[in-house]
Amino acid sequence: MVNAGFEGQIRAVLFDIDDTLVDLRTAMEIAVRSVSAEYLPALSEQGWAELHREFREDPGGHYDAFLRGELGFVEQRIARAQKAFSLAGGALPEHRVTQWNADYEREAQRNWLAYSDVAEALDALDAAGVVYGAVSNNVEAYQRRKLDLAGLDRISVLIGTDTVGVPKPEPEIFLEGVRQLGFRAEQTLYVGDNLLVDAVGASAAGLPALWLNRDGKSGSLPDGGSWQGPQVADLGGLLSLL
Repeated sequence: MVNAGFEGQIRAVLFDIDDTLVDLRTAMEIAVRSVSAEYLPALSEQGWAELHREFREDPGGHYDAFLRGELGFVEQRIARAQKAFSLAGGALPEHRVTQWNADYEREAQRNWLAYSDVAEALDALDAAGVVYGAVSNNVEAYQRRKLDLAGLDRISVLIGTDTVGVPKPEPEIFLEGVRQLGFRAEQTLYVGDNLLVDAVGASAAGLPALWLNRDGKSGSLPDGGSWQGPQVADLGGLLSLL
């Protein structure tokens, strides 16, 4: 049982996957550079850093369009790549986008690795008899493969956007995870790296929420306020709450 200073007793934990359990950021950067260098042979290190930031942070909202059903998964990725290439002064030729995407997917999957603190955190939950699962803003089958390749196949409960038909931060997707773990919302801690989608979203759905702030972000909210809930810099911080 987890006594995390939250109201009530935590009996279950739901995790986000990308950049919470699996280091997707590093996998993306390795994959993008590996399959894009031939198109951007003169790009400086600063240029690569800016390209990675554009592709990862997606200020054009292409991934959100995917979540709304307006773009396919591959379409949003290609759109992000083309925008990043353009800002870097290059171009991804239309006749190469299919191969680029296939090469990117292969390289990304090779580099889907769990963070170094994940196994210890899950071991501690297992030892304490705390059940756990994952809720992700991608489809279930894709994220199942990601967990398996990252060595996290012990996470059996997995809720994707297609499981209930809505993405985070909609309450239904969190509550389906709660239902499958078998406890009440107030007994189920949610842990994720995205302040708005994970921490604020889970809290609004009635779950106690722990913000995993691996990058030391400010915690500022769009309304001008700031996150007042608990946060940790790594999952070792979760262990201290056991």
